[in-house]
Amino acid sequence: MMKLRVPLVLVIVAALLGAQEVSQSGRRLRGPRPVVALPERAPAVMAASVHPLATEAALEILRKGGNAVDAAVAIGFVLAVVHPEAGNIGGGGFLLAHMADGRSTVVDYAFKAPQAFRKEIYAGEKNTNIGYKTIGVPGMPAGMGRAHAKFGRLKWAEVLEPARRLAHNGFPASQRMEIILALQVPVMKPFAETAKIFLKGSDQPLKQGDMVVQKDLAATIARLQKHGWQEFYTGETAKRMVQDIGANGGILTAQDLASYEAIDTQPIKVNYRGYPVLITAGHSSGGTTLAVALNLLNRFELKLGMEGSSAARHLQVEAMGAGARAARLMTSGKVPLAELLSDGYTKKLADGLSLDRATPPPAPPSDGGAEGFDTTHYTVVDKDGNIVTNTYTLNGFFGSQVVAKGTGVLMNNYMNPRRTEAAGSRIYSSMTPTVLLRQDGKPWAAFGSPGSETIPSTVLQIVNNLVDFKMGLRDAVEYPRIHAGRSGPVDFEPGALVFDVAERLKDMGHALAREARSQGDVNAVAIEEGTGWKLGWADGRRGGFVKGY
Repeated sequence: MMKLRVPLVLVIVAALLGAQEVSQSGRRLRGPRPVVALPERAPAVMAASVHPLATEAALEILRKGGNAVDAAVAIGFVLAVVHPEAGNIGGGGFLLAHMADGRSTVVDYAFKAPQAFRKEIYAGEKNTNIGYKTIGVPGMPAGMGRAHAKFGRLKWAEVLEPARRLAHNGFPASQRMEIILALQVPVMKPFAETAKIFLKGSDQPLKQGDMVVQKDLAATIARLQKHGWQEFYTGETAKRMVQDIGANGGILTAQDLASYEAIDTQPIKVNYRGYPVLITAGHSSGGTTLAVALNLLNRFELKLGMEGSSAARHLQVEAMGAGARAARLMTSGKVPLAELLSDGYTKKLADGLSLDRATPPPAPPSDGGAEGFDTTHYTVVDKDGNIVTNTYTLNGFFGSQVVAKGTGVLMNNYMNPRRTEAAGSRIYSSMTPTVLLRQDGKPWAAFGSPGSETIPSTVLQIVNNLVDFKMGLRDAVEYPRIHAGRSGPVDFEPGALVFDVAERLKDMGHALAREARSQGDVNAVAIEEGTGWKLGWADGRRGGFVKGY
């Protein structure tokens, strides 16, 4: 009897469709796990972001011959226009580029504390999360400029044009913009420049479909196109920002802006069950959290079928908590990163981990709440296999609520009295864009998330879902999530801890949050093994948009 040979393409398709498909020929698709939902798939490129206009801008740049870095810069500026709750020019973040030639770079454009920062300046303030005193030194233009100068292919002005065009011509407000603006009215309406754009000049938030026109922002982007990203820090834009902020009691100065620099660093590389994981380094405390958690989980078995079980959730909670506590040791300067990533440190953690009892958490920190959840993430892969994954933020929704007069630029609210950093220092963040490689070193997937301290927990579970639980990209992104920090109860999404699992975790000694909540917003891409086709998925939690060609 002749044996049928299943060609490679069938095996690849099986990974997409699952193992339940059987032909009349007797051939069946074989894969490690049936797929619940398919990701987007295209032969050449893929982009995933929180907004369709940003994703379309990336494709526009790629069609013009730009690479993933050009497209990522375009998305960054477009989101500042169309998704101003988190997309930004007046914010900061981290960009991880993994190029087709094997080079990997983290561009650290984290916020810096102004030289005049002192906790005492907030004494008597009713709300220390909004206003001119909350504005830190933005890194976004410098970060995007540095990435583009190092890897970009198209001219800088061309890459910024989609953003300028959208700001000048306008675009229809989304449903999400309507929803979030309704929440912001009480804190936004005192700021005239901001209210003029988003509250119709008073206290009436834009509705879905209303045109959003930002002529001042368009003019600022045009200046950056003409004079380069440096214009933001030393040119007319800088002059206008400093004048307005200073006149209203803020602490950001011309010297703060002029002295800002984005930094290139090498990513942390963790070998997770034979799969290299490239993790954001530099001032990403989330990168340390993720790396330590992966190292710890490497010592324990997580296999297909364990997903969502009490055993798997217990290990994830323990790893998340250990990672968060390690990051705290790093940011406080008590233990160097190299020691936290060492085999000795990992062995110590593993030896102290019980498989049936929760590790008693330390007392809650006294400096919590400094970082906002209202961030955004996007990822791009081009036809050559260059990948860029980027997380950036204003901190809270619409940042400080301040649009610097004459610039159209929404400013961040990263400074507050809960900050522990010294004046003039770079500020640590949980943001951690990540790239997962296959065992042969070729790129597999790239992803990241908003969510403050939940970011490394979210990213950890994407790695687990892909590597350990053999999920497809879309299933890995949509699977319900949990979060554990260095102290406090375990947070969970609906469906993440079913009744029996929750009860077992409580029996182990884990404290659980009183109610479920949504966690993160992962926008991910992948390169399909064997075919090189590009895959992508935009998280449904905030209604993102993924597209390729």
